[in-house]
Amino acid sequence: MQAVHERGFSIGVAPACDALSLPRASFYRRLSPALCRDRPKPKRALDDDERRDVLDILHAPEYIDKAPAEIVATLLDKGEYHCCTRTMYRIMESEKEVCERRNQRRHPNYAKPELLATAPNQVWSWDITKLKGPVKWTYYHLYVILDIFSRYTVGWMIAYRESASLAKTLIAQTCAKQNIEQGRLTIHADRGTSMKSKPVALLLSDMGVTKTHSRPHVSNDNPFSESQFKTMKYRPEFPKRFGSIEDARSFCRMFFGWYNNEHRHSGIAMLTPETVHYGRAEKTTKQREIVLLEAFEKHPERFVNKIPKPMKLPEAVWINPPKTENQNSVL
Repeated sequence: MQAVHERGFSIGVAPACDALSLPRASFYRRLSPALCRDRPKPKRALDDDERRDVLDILHAPEYIDKAPAEIVATLLDKGEYHCCTRTMYRIMESEKEVCERRNQRRHPNYAKPELLATAPNQVWSWDITKLKGPVKWTYYHLYVILDIFSRYTVGWMIAYRESASLAKTLIAQTCAKQNIEQGRLTIHADRGTSMKSKPVALLLSDMGVTKTHSRPHVSNDNPFSESQFKTMKYRPEFPKRFGSIEDARSFCRMFFGWYNNEHRHSGIAMLTPETVHYGRAEKTTKQREIVLLEAFEKHPERFVNKIPKPMKLPEAVWINPPKTENQNSVL
């Protein structure tokens, strides 16, 4: 193994090339100028006249829309052979004539949604999930609107079908119930038919509500709704099937009552969504701090001389936070 010598130090070729991100083959090729010469033309290769004959055949009206394999087979049936299929492709590649001839669907580049909420009723996430009915192939559709900062379910509805008009009604009623002012709210959803429907879009436009959508096939763009659906469907009392739509509504009333008023959510400092949504988080946190301080004063040895602190409510909640400079440098 050759080595590179610098100021008395000997460095192997392999580590030197790795440090410079240089392939070792390129290093050795530059050491041997003879290897850099153009490769001689193989003896089996077609000469220039034969190449032109093949190109003329490929350009002929009866063959211009056929694949090389089909052209070779057709010529064989006529008693002719000029070259193999792969050689035809090589000739076409050298002339830059290999491309997709069929019309291909071009998918647009969807921008990644980056949404920030620093208080309740700034960003809502909504989605629709199916609940199994009493028999196979029967479903009830559950519409849920969730505030991403407080995780509070501001509105929900169960219907027999997915409908743009029903979604429009639910959003309008929920905005009225929460006293949403124009220009203050963003509603985020995936790209379902109801979410992208014209009635919903016109309603949000009239109300001064901004709407955003997830990228296709990217569930992480709507994480809060997906997480809530998982919490619901993994509850011990969640049934395999609902006997009727009234049964489903009864269960959801119980679940959302528990979720909003009793469930201590890990994403909001183990507070309930209702406590955060209606501005009681600071008071509850201070009360927890007093309790912890009293526990510390009674038994300081149990806390290794450190006063315990309650979890703090996040100051901001993101859907797809922007990458920092450090993250960009790593990528």
